[in-house]
Amino acid sequence: MTAKTHKAASGSFLGWAVVMVPLVVALGMVSGWLANSGYDNGWFLAIERPDIIPPGWVFGVVWTILYIMIGLSLAMILAAKDAPGRGGALTLFMAQLVLNLAWSPLFFAWHQVTIAFYLILVILALTIATSFAVAPIRKAAAWLLLPYMVWLSFASILNYQIDQLNPNAETLVSAAARPQIGG
Repeated sequence: MTAKTHKAASGSFLGWAVVMVPLVVALGMVSGWLANSGYDNGWFLAIERPDIIPPGWVFGVVWTILYIMIGLSLAMILAAKDAPGRGGALTLFMAQLVLNLAWSPLFFAWHQVTIAFYLILVILALTIATSFAVAPIRKAAAWLLLPYMVWLSFASILNYQIDQLNPNAETLVSAAARPQIGG
């Protein structure tokens, strides 16, 4: 790679990173905010939580770091304009990201703990597939997804344990307080 080519590629990456990192972080924050995620959620406080669950502040710190890393990974792939496999990698990337953003509303707003558990397993599988798809394009982009996969694995365990401790979690709110989906 010549100095001129490298400069153009890194400039393209920086341009994408300046857009993608704040966008991914903001989308994650909005998803959590709209779902009333975390320890301020009355339903979440009412359910039994496993002993291994971290304090609330840990989730905010970890997810912010992970969303920054996800945004950087995505920017690397977007900057690799002519890379073979880029389209498929982006499709997988977007699929796991959209499902990631759907998890908080499913769990915290709609109290669908069991479905959220299966969803997080799908997110993890898609993220693993994404990592394999992006590795030939940019190895660093794949490595940036590794902490995310580790956290998704831990979050899957938490979700499973919450599901086991609260088999009727969705019934802990009155019917009037449930979101009205589709009408």
